[in-house]
Amino acid sequence: MIDITKQRTRESRAAIERLYITMRHLFIRGSYKPMGVSGRSLIDALLTLKPEIYGTIEDPEKVELDGLLYVIERLPDGIEECRFIKLVAREGFEEAGHKMIIPPKRRRNCFRIDENRIYIEMTRGRSDIYDILTHITFLCVEGEKIKNHSLDQKGRIKDDWKKLEEVVKLEDAGEPFDEKKAVVYLSNFLGRTVKETREAIKKFSKGKNKNSLYHIVYWLGKTAIAEHKNQEDKEVTFSAKLREIVGHHIYGEQWANKIKKCIYDNKWNRRPIHVISANMHSFLNAVYGFGALGMKKYPSVEKMAIETGKDENKALGEKIKKYALKHGLIEIEDQSGTNLPVQLIDLTAIDMEKLPAEIRPSKPLEDKDKPLLVVMDYAFGEQAFECLDELLKPYETAGDLDDVELNMKSITIMGKAGILKGDKGDIMIPTAHVFEGTADNYPIENDFSKKDFGDQKGVYEGPMITVLGTSLQNKDVLNHFLTSTWNAVGLEMEGAHYQKAIQSAAKIRKSITENVVVRYAYYASDNPLKTGSTLASGSLGMEGVKPTYLITTLTLKKILG
Repeated sequence: MIDITKQRTRESRAAIERLYITMRHLFIRGSYKPMGVSGRSLIDALLTLKPEIYGTIEDPEKVELDGLLYVIERLPDGIEECRFIKLVAREGFEEAGHKMIIPPKRRRNCFRIDENRIYIEMTRGRSDIYDILTHITFLCVEGEKIKNHSLDQKGRIKDDWKKLEEVVKLEDAGEPFDEKKAVVYLSNFLGRTVKETREAIKKFSKGKNKNSLYHIVYWLGKTAIAEHKNQEDKEVTFSAKLREIVGHHIYGEQWANKIKKCIYDNKWNRRPIHVISANMHSFLNAVYGFGALGMKKYPSVEKMAIETGKDENKALGEKIKKYALKHGLIEIEDQSGTNLPVQLIDLTAIDMEKLPAEIRPSKPLEDKDKPLLVVMDYAFGEQAFECLDELLKPYETAGDLDDVELNMKSITIMGKAGILKGDKGDIMIPTAHVFEGTADNYPIENDFSKKDFGDQKGVYEGPMITVLGTSLQNKDVLNHFLTSTWNAVGLEMEGAHYQKAIQSAAKIRKSITENVVVRYAYYASDNPLKTGSTLASGSLGMEGVKPTYLITTLTLKKILG
């Protein structure tokens, strides 16, 4: 049994390596056909790997529904209708009058050029490109299954397919149709029971994507049929500009310079600066929530976050934001293309007595000692290195002035990650980051430790794996990291990239001091080793509030302490 497990692990790791080598080759080449020879090599590797997030991808009969929803919510509306997909840099499509499309669950600027063509801006580096190509490959695999269900043994289109086409036309026109019959037609092409199909229709209808499951399945099948019968091949291309700039920090430099200019213009560069990679609400709420809503209303930051997070209480969140903008908050919306908004929080502009008791300083601070918080949104894969590397460089001012170094005191990385030992909502404290597929490792002196969380249950400390992509993980590889001498507690996509930027700034460039405090803490968004607990099973929802605000308050306590 052990030998079989080891063999599967080796096969899976080899499949991951083949996928990345092939994708890099195709990117350099400039184009490929997903159902051509090159595309087939990606499909074969993906079917060998059988990633957990793609569920039943290897089953030739069943269309994977949870994985399909996950992918569709991260790709632009209408991509299932298009034969030609082009990955581009920022090349002025919105200025030319093309309407921007942003996927519900992944910030990407996309443009539907015509009925057959869709362009997707890639501004987050190779991780983003590989993510897209993996998702496109998945869609092609599922499209082939739908096509096979729609044709009879002689290659003729089945009558059920024509019935589904009628349903889609009625739905697109906003006209009623017989849902009982429509569900049966659809289930035939999904290889699923009517019950499974009905549940999937509900999930898709609750999502933020524009098109229904009927529409998506019909168009995935239609384009696959057209490719099979009429040689109307799908094609993925990469613009010359994209291939030219990937890896050169073009967007990260623009993003970082805007932040540093704001700090310099406000004469904050000598203030204690604390960089935090997190979401855009937890630190805002923790710092300003009690001042905006009243000290006595909520017993804790967590309780306040739960209340303000409810749909019916959106006005409370707006009230906090309005209050914050009058008390030291500056929002820097991204215009560079990184899709990373930033909040600068000047703590000289707030009344420290209105902070929650758990983070309030024990003694008064002079203004020069009050921190400036630089809160940046979550980066994506390699983008983490590009952006933090540029942010930690000195600010190059105009004219003949010397470069201005920033007084960096700490860097805190709070994020979501996959856990290997616990459950959703648990917390992971990394002692090192290890790059998947290599021996590259980054031991860290983490200012967070398990004891900081007291008797809190579900806190795990140990090495974490920085993976090449969330969509390429399978149980065999992850189990290897868990049970081997690596003894990893979780996996994420940015940790080693962040640490690489910190080490190069501190130890090579000397743009920050070597004793800058580093903190890493993650909360579990999924457990890919447990069926039904992968990312495709849905978001954490309110389960994520407690660990998010626990890490937030501990971070602020350390910064202000």
